[in-house]
Amino acid sequence: MKTVFLRAIEATDKAAALVAAIREPEAAIGKQRFEVDLASFASLPRAPFAYWMSGHLRQLFRTLPSFDSNGRTAKQGLATTNDFRFVRNQWEVPQATVGTVWFPFVKGGAFSPYYSDTHLLVDWRHQGAQSHAIYAARHDEVGGIIKNPEYYFRPGLTWPSRPHKRGGFSCVPAGGIFSVSGMMLFQASSAELLVSCAVLNSAAYRGLLGALMPRGSEESGQTLKYEIGYISAVPVPNPSEHTADRLSRLVRCAWSLKRSLDTSTETSHAFTLPALLQVEPKTLSDRADAWGERLRSVRAELATTQTEIDDCCFDLYSINEADRRVLTEGFGGASGNTSEEAGTETDGDAESDADESEDTAADAANLAAELVSWAVGVAFGRFDVRLATGDRPLPTEPEPFDPLPVCSPAMLTGGDGLPLSAAPPGYPLTLPDGGLLVDDPGHARDLTVAARVVFEVVFGAEADACWSEAATLLDPKDHNLRNWLNKGLFEHHLKRHSKSRRKAPIVWQFATPSSSYSVWLYAHQLTKDSFFQLQNDLVAQKLAHEERKHLGLVQAAGPSPSASHRKEIAAQETLVEELRAMLDEVKRIAPLWQLDLNDGIVLTMAPLWRLVPQHRPWQRELKAAWDALSDGKYDWAHLAMHLWPERVVPKCATDRSLAITHGLEEVFWMEGADGKWTLRSTPTRTVEELVHERSSSAVKAALKSLLEAPLATAPGVGRGRGSRVAPAAGRGSR
Repeated sequence: MKTVFLRAIEATDKAAALVAAIREPEAAIGKQRFEVDLASFASLPRAPFAYWMSGHLRQLFRTLPSFDSNGRTAKQGLATTNDFRFVRNQWEVPQATVGTVWFPFVKGGAFSPYYSDTHLLVDWRHQGAQSHAIYAARHDEVGGIIKNPEYYFRPGLTWPSRPHKRGGFSCVPAGGIFSVSGMMLFQASSAELLVSCAVLNSAAYRGLLGALMPRGSEESGQTLKYEIGYISAVPVPNPSEHTADRLSRLVRCAWSLKRSLDTSTETSHAFTLPALLQVEPKTLSDRADAWGERLRSVRAELATTQTEIDDCCFDLYSINEADRRVLTEGFGGASGNTSEEAGTETDGDAESDADESEDTAADAANLAAELVSWAVGVAFGRFDVRLATGDRPLPTEPEPFDPLPVCSPAMLTGGDGLPLSAAPPGYPLTLPDGGLLVDDPGHARDLTVAARVVFEVVFGAEADACWSEAATLLDPKDHNLRNWLNKGLFEHHLKRHSKSRRKAPIVWQFATPSSSYSVWLYAHQLTKDSFFQLQNDLVAQKLAHEERKHLGLVQAAGPSPSASHRKEIAAQETLVEELRAMLDEVKRIAPLWQLDLNDGIVLTMAPLWRLVPQHRPWQRELKAAWDALSDGKYDWAHLAMHLWPERVVPKCATDRSLAITHGLEEVFWMEGADGKWTLRSTPTRTVEELVHERSSSAVKAALKSLLEAPLATAPGVGRGRGSRVAPAAGRGSR
């Protein structure tokens, strides 16, 4: 006996659709009317009411090889228990620690079939002992959060666990760790993984997978959850050698096409050059048009490749034309023309880092900003200008499962693959000592001039025209690129270096409240002496210069200055007072400054929050981090131990994860025969001794001065954007 199902979900007039399905059953069969034997649902895992599927489609789940055949296995991985503590963006940590402290971390992400860059790193010192200790303390047991470690560092496929409408399976290089939300599929060889990548991204597989999903969530556009149970429930046929070879080639093509677009992304492992330097026309606008055409061409080729994969996999599953339409046109599985979807759905377990639309990605102003940002990176020594001049060849493309490089090909590196701290012999540019530049016309370290020199090296005789065009695109009102560098560069940089709910700018702008003077710092070139250099060589000298200028204005105006003289003198007095306040703050920071990028950019910059008054949201975030740090919320940070050892050291005797972080585990803790760690009855060293050797009177005095610093308001400055230094209120003003 069959049961009749009537469907009117897609119909605008649902009542009319139901009436038609009842009155004209033959015409409605397979569209609004379905007659199904309920017993046939048992052939599907979990027996969903997939009434819209034909008997043949349901039979596939019984006749085809299971997902776990051919060596396929899907696993969940590491749960850190505290991502803010244990996870970083790959550009924010010292590159020398990648592969020893920090390892690539697969954690879901945006919908990106075939190719997706792994932009996160996870702290894996002592094989994750710190996060493991947190879990064990909470649950009074050994193990539980480090799942399937025997699969860590293996290549595989991953997918977003919470896509908006569907999942996309992408290749994961060897050498990384995967998370609970960034689940992975493994097989014995890379060739087998490529075939699985094709099948799992096909409309056939996604359609069959959709049959197992809760129908209401998908049809209403709500979030699905691609759990391992669902993924592994769909059968995967074993292709012939010829078909496997064809699918592998198609996936390799799709992977290469998507990666080629990522070579223009500054934060990607694939980055080589900004988009405007990857195309040939003379003007920047023409280059933007050429890049837009390249985007369209690549996406069209991707669509063609996806169509070939879909057709091949439909044949592999022996799905006829009628059932193909069912799987692709709305009755479960993928909906719409899957071969043409650009794919911007995101993983609910990660920040929405969706790719920009084609129009935005090819926008001339956006591409000009990327170009100027790159030029600033070159000026600091982050990127290698020789890739743009042709003096260094572009690297060959890696294979999909090759381990990720520590640095992108764009970076200025030595023979060991790590960043250089100084320009190599014969390099066409002079790099700033200590990673410091300023926004100060006429100064030898002027940022605008340094970026302009990069344009000269890259564009030669066309440098003036390209610089002027960039100025027009980025500062339409005044056509002054210095204005954009002063007011727009950091916002652009912050946006580009914020992913997975982490903000991690590595080029910092410290400025006066009115933005009349800025100092720029490149985090990866800073040292323990950087703030003394900033204090003595830059801000103090700038203040002395402006004080002399102020004195000259007063003397030139005489005893009865005119209105214009008074206005000029008042403006100069404001600048001098702002510089004095800035110098005072730098003097407070210099004695206690200790750079450890392993803490993450937010905590590293937290004590510096008063130096970024022109970026109010960012300043508020840093101020909140500083308050939390002062209150002991982040005592795992090396900065916390540096500033408050009398508070942090005793905590290591009660929190093993902190003891591991600060190298005191063996002092306070011991491991028993059962694998559990217990507190030593007598530490191997006293708390007082440990605190004493980590304390400094100079640091304590500087910290006291920093915490008690008064409200700093810029006299005579209006109440517009960046008009005053944020108040030193609350915990930061004790």
